[in-house]
Amino acid sequence: MKNNFLIILLIYLLLSFTVEAKTPTVSVEVIHSTDRHEMSKSYPVLFRLTVASGWYIHGTTKEDYLIPTALVFTGTDGISVENIEFPLPEKIKFEYTDRAVDVYAGTFYAQGMVKVEQGAATGLKSITGELSYQACSKASCLAPETIPVEIELDVVTTGTATNQINQDIFLASERMDRSASKYDSGILWAILWIFLGGLALNLTPCVYPLIPITVSYFGGRENRHGSHTILLGILYISGLAFTNSILGVTAALTGGILGAALQYPVVLIIIALIMFSLGLSFFGLWEIHVPGSITKIASKNFSGYFGTFFMGLTLGIVAAPCLGPFVLGLLTYVGQKGDPFIGFLYFFVLSIGIGLPLCLLAIFSSAIDRLPMSGDWMLWVKKVMGWVMIFMGYYFLSTLIKNPMVYYVVFGALSIIAAIHLGWLDKTGARLKSFSLMKKTAGVLIILAAGLYLFTSIDLSEHVKWIPYNETLVTEAKDNKKPVILDVYADWCLPCRHMEKTVFNAPEVVELSKRFITLRLDITRKQPKQESIRKLYSIDGAPTIIFFDKDGKEIPQIRIEAKISAEEFLEHMKKALGE
Repeated sequence: MKNNFLIILLIYLLLSFTVEAKTPTVSVEVIHSTDRHEMSKSYPVLFRLTVASGWYIHGTTKEDYLIPTALVFTGTDGISVENIEFPLPEKIKFEYTDRAVDVYAGTFYAQGMVKVEQGAATGLKSITGELSYQACSKASCLAPETIPVEIELDVVTTGTATNQINQDIFLASERMDRSASKYDSGILWAILWIFLGGLALNLTPCVYPLIPITVSYFGGRENRHGSHTILLGILYISGLAFTNSILGVTAALTGGILGAALQYPVVLIIIALIMFSLGLSFFGLWEIHVPGSITKIASKNFSGYFGTFFMGLTLGIVAAPCLGPFVLGLLTYVGQKGDPFIGFLYFFVLSIGIGLPLCLLAIFSSAIDRLPMSGDWMLWVKKVMGWVMIFMGYYFLSTLIKNPMVYYVVFGALSIIAAIHLGWLDKTGARLKSFSLMKKTAGVLIILAAGLYLFTSIDLSEHVKWIPYNETLVTEAKDNKKPVILDVYADWCLPCRHMEKTVFNAPEVVELSKRFITLRLDITRKQPKQESIRKLYSIDGAPTIIFFDKDGKEIPQIRIEAKISAEEFLEHMKKALGE
C-alpha cells in the first residue's frame, strides 16, 4: 500500500512538471463572426491572445533589437486571411530599458478578415498560420517562439443561409480605442521632422524652380478672388498629398514582406548601397533624370479645378530627382512600421511640408519678389541631403555591426568627413563671405553634435572578456581545475544588454572574473548547434548564467535566470569559488 502511494505520488509530480514545462506563454483562440462562410465574401475574425501572468510580448513594430509580434497566414484552396490588425500596445518602462517599449499583456484581441474566393471547395476547411513573438518578464526574456494558429471554417456555396455568432465579443473588441495613442510623443517627433524635411526639400535645385512656375500659373488666372485662389491652392497641394499618401499606405500594407526581407543581411546591404548611390548623386557624381516625355506632360498648364488638382499630382514627377531618394528612405521606414495609418499620415505630412510654401505663394503671388535668388546655396543644400542619404544607408548597415566600437568609429569618421566636406572642401558660394561663414559654422556644429553623441554613448570601461562557447574549452577548464562561467546572451534580450552596461563592467566583477574561464553562448539566431547546447543545459531564455566548479560540474544553486545587480553577481562568483 505504501509503495502504491509512493508510485502514485511520483506519477503526479512527473505529470505536474510536464504540464508546467509545456504551458505556453501565449495562447491563441480563434473567434468567428458567422457559423458558415459563403463564397465570394469576406468575414471578420478575431484572435483572442492571452499572455501568461507576469509576462509581456513586444508590439508589432520592430524596434532596435526587439523581436516584434506577428501573425501571418498562408492562403490555400481559395481561402485567405487579410488585414490583420493588432490593438495599440501599452508603453512600459522596465528597469533594464532606457525608454518605454511597446508591449502586450493579459488578454487582448487582434482582428482580421477571412476571404473565401468563388470556386473554393465547400465543406469543413482549415487554414494554418503562425504567431511569432518573444516573451519577456521584468527580469528576463525567453527565446523567440513561433506557435501554429489554425482557423477551421465551413465553406458553403453562394446564397446559402448563414448566421452571425459571437457578436457580443466583436462589439466588445471594437470598443478598444485605436486612435488615442496614435499620437504619442515618438510619432509627434517623427511628424515634426518629416514636415521639416518636406520644407527643406523646397530649397533643393529640383523643387525651387517650381516656385515661379506655380506663381505664374496662379497669378495669370483671370479669376483671382481670395476665396477662389485659396481653393485652388488647397487643390494644388491636395494633388501632391494624394499621390504621396497612396505610396505611404502601399508601403505599409506590404511592410510584412519588407520586414521579413530585412532579416536577411544581403537585403540590408542592397538597401544601404542604394542609399549610398542616391547620396553620391546628390554630390553631383551622376544625375537622375525623369524621361522628357513624362516631364512634358507634367508641366502642361491645365485649367479648372481638376486641372489644378492634376498639376499637384504631377508635382512629384517633376521634382523626382530630389524627392526620390528622400521618399525612398521614408518608404523603407514606413514599410518597417507596417501600419497603413502611419504610412498615410507620414506621407501626408511630407506632402504638406513640400506643398505648403507653394500653396502660400499661390495665394500671395506677390511674395515671389521677396524670395532669395537661386544659386550656389541650393547646390550646397542638395549636398546636405546627400549626406542625409549616406547616414541613412549606414543606419541600415549598423544592425550588421556586432562590435559597438566599430560602429562608433565609423559613425565618427563619417561625421568628420561630412563636416569637413560641407564646411570647408565644398566650394559653392565661396565668393560670398557670409555664406562661407555659415557653411563653416554648420561644419563645426556637425562635429560638436557627433562628439556629444559619441561622448554619451561610448563606454570605455573594462568589461568581462567573454569567449565564444566551445565544448573543448569546457573540457580544458575541467582538466586545468578552473571554474567556468557560461553567460547565455542574445541581442533581443534587453536585460542582457542592461547587465552588460551595469554588471559586467563593474571593477570588482571584472577583476574576479579573471579567476574563471568566461564563456558566452549567443542565442540571438536559432541555429542547430545553439539549440543542442540549450537542451544540454536546460536553457529556456536569456539572461541565463551557469556556474561550473573546478571539476566541470554545474552548481545549480547559484544559476542565474534573471537580471541581477553587480553586487549580487559578485556574491554568486564568490560562492562558485568556494569563498
